[in-house]
Amino acid sequence: MENIALIESFSEFKDDKLIDRVTLMAILEDVFRSALKKKFGDDDNFDIIVNPDKGDLEIWRNRVVVADGEVEEPNQEITITEARKIEPDFEVGEDVSEEVKLIDLGRRAILALRQNLISKIHEHDNTIIYKQFKDLVGEIYTAEVHHIRHRAVILLDDEGNEIVLPKDRQIPSDFFRKGDNVRGVIDSVELKGAKPTIIMSRSSPKFLEKLFEQEIPEVFDGLITIKHVVRIPGEKAKVAVDSYDDRIDPVGACVGMKGSRIHGIVRELGNENIDVINYTNNLPLFITRALSPARVTSIKLNEETKRAEVILKPEEVSKAIGRGGHNIRLAGQLTGYEIDVFREGAEEDVELREFTDEIEGWIIEEFSKAGLDTAKSILEQDVKDLVKRTDLEEETIQDVIRILKEEFED
Repeated sequence: MENIALIESFSEFKDDKLIDRVTLMAILEDVFRSALKKKFGDDDNFDIIVNPDKGDLEIWRNRVVVADGEVEEPNQEITITEARKIEPDFEVGEDVSEEVKLIDLGRRAILALRQNLISKIHEHDNTIIYKQFKDLVGEIYTAEVHHIRHRAVILLDDEGNEIVLPKDRQIPSDFFRKGDNVRGVIDSVELKGAKPTIIMSRSSPKFLEKLFEQEIPEVFDGLITIKHVVRIPGEKAKVAVDSYDDRIDPVGACVGMKGSRIHGIVRELGNENIDVINYTNNLPLFITRALSPARVTSIKLNEETKRAEVILKPEEVSKAIGRGGHNIRLAGQLTGYEIDVFREGAEEDVELREFTDEIEGWIIEEFSKAGLDTAKSILEQDVKDLVKRTDLEEETIQDVIRILKEEFED
């Protein structure tokens, strides 16, 4: 059969659930019109009748009958002699419809037409997938590990869609094997060429927020609102929650009895330490809560510079700063204020920035990352603890301590 290639093409695609009948017919007509235009120079005078369910195809060319020898546009006009071979009673000026057989297009054109059809179908599928996942950005999605690369894990969902989980969007403790089910949020979708690239993230604060929605009914129902989430993936996170219902304790509802509700979330995030905090518009109180588990003695705010000077008892300072400076860094991100910690009764303390003549800026920055902004905050620490809390060598720390003792304690 001359249209066997097209019948095979129809049978491949007619049952595809991503393509409805109307769309498939539109694609088929577009493909055939392109082939006709290439063959005859124009497709305006062609009628195309397609039945994608059976693979039936009819193409009719409409031309005007003219006298013999007066044809100027062969695609638009036909001589009276040729017209009467179709129907013997045609007259000049009448319209003639003649069926065009696929074989008339040539074998090469039919093969090209089939390839064009396949390409158009795939292009349509990719557009549908792109729109589908674009609507899922920020939502939790589950897929299976297909294979593992050095810089990314490639996942496949139940529909066979490929999803990329880059190394920098994984939790540091993540370890996957082929066949594992992985949860994350759809972070972004890009259409590179004709194929959509779907990126998943497990390190995004949005993932933690969506886990709260999924695991805690009051959050899902809107009785508890998540105001802000900050994370150091795999290490520590702070979640500010609020409720417009005074009868609900938002922190207690999120944590659950003996941590029962939040335990599943912690496990999903590689034992990430999660602090759930009551949100408040009272900024000093919010900063105090954000520095939990440390107990703050007093706070002084500078709203212009967005800085907060926090006074704590000496034994509370290490709690406020946290391991690796994580607690104070997250508290600053949660509240939007740069937090400076001062020890109670240490008015004579000197900020580390004042030693820039003797100590290099990058070293001061390393101490600052760990929440160590003053001379006393460093001098009161053990050298081994300082090595653990910063990325500095012990020799560098010893040099800094010597400079501070010389300049500060004299």
